[in-house]
Amino acid sequence: MRLSVFFLTVGMVAGVSFCSHAQYVATWDPDADGDDEITVIDLLALLTVFEEVDTDGDGIFDSQDGCIGAIDGCGVCNGTGTDADADGLCDANDPCVGVVDACGVCNGPGPTVPVVDSIIFVTDSVYFPAVQEWYTFTYAADTLYTYVCVVLGCTDPVAVNYNPAANTGDGSCTYGPSQCGGLATVTFDGYTYPLVGIGTQCWFKENLRSDNYRNGDLIPGGLTDSQWTSTNAGAQTIYGEGASAVNQGSGDEVTNLALFGRLYNWNAVNDARGLCPTGWHVPTDAEWTALTTALGGLNVAGAALKASATDQPGWNGTNSSAFSALPGGMRFGSYNGSFYNQGTDGYWWTSTAVGSNAWVRNLWTTSTAVARYENARRDGFSVRCLRN
Repeated sequence: MRLSVFFLTVGMVAGVSFCSHAQYVATWDPDADGDDEITVIDLLALLTVFEEVDTDGDGIFDSQDGCIGAIDGCGVCNGTGTDADADGLCDANDPCVGVVDACGVCNGPGPTVPVVDSIIFVTDSVYFPAVQEWYTFTYAADTLYTYVCVVLGCTDPVAVNYNPAANTGDGSCTYGPSQCGGLATVTFDGYTYPLVGIGTQCWFKENLRSDNYRNGDLIPGGLTDSQWTSTNAGAQTIYGEGASAVNQGSGDEVTNLALFGRLYNWNAVNDARGLCPTGWHVPTDAEWTALTTALGGLNVAGAALKASATDQPGWNGTNSSAFSALPGGMRFGSYNGSFYNQGTDGYWWTSTAVGSNAWVRNLWTTSTAVARYENARRDGFSVRCLRN
């Protein structure tokens, strides 16, 4: 059946009808699918005359069709619609086609790292006729293991990035200075000190803050001015503590302890019970000299030792050594027991006596030098620990 069709666009202007945009199609077959019925498909075929097509025959022209083809049961255009692992998720949308193991790995092996769960001990005995005695002994008869999931990370306790939760090394361990044997920190009396390597030496990167000797004995503290100036025993203090006068800086004991650590008289430095942890000591005068020599000598080493203005907390040095010295001030023991020079000076004891005094190192704001002089043992200065 063939029809010739003449299409008209009809308009109306001032009540007068007219025709325009006529198009003549000589070969259009109204029964496009040949089923002897005029249906929607045939009407859609009519529109192909106007360059619209419906390739997949779903009743939506290709120009408007979100999927030219078939949407499978998973909602995927031309997808396979399969669910190989029968988990209710089509493979195209399934994050794991298979089984997620107990460790959260798709098709993984599950827990594989053995951990000792328990050890079974057996007690037995044997009789020795010669001495007419029974000998009882215990031995491990069996070990039970529990398998846990792999946790990758650094498993070396001395590494900077040690991960106590890791059970399988991943090669990521990094270490502290070689002078410190790879250690990055040392924990002593409940506080963890960062370490720094300078020359051939390994130093605490902060001032000591312990209020106990190495053996656990308490170092006397909280002394009044008169007690501080009169004691012949080892003693420690925090800047501003128990004093009638803070002549410079802050009397905030909490902040001062956090920034500058404690101040010690030399009797505490010289006490046989030890200020520093095992394997560490208060440096000698010669060891302080070795430090400043490694940094260019007394005249310039101060700049390298002092924290820089951009450090937190900071001072006015370059801190090229990473020693991070700060102006923690001092407490007079040979004068009035008061606190002086916080914010301008830092003082550090050596363990070396000189007559009735002891050697000290001093840094101050207006100089790049390191001062070396002997000082009365009653004064309170900072302490840095050095590795044996």
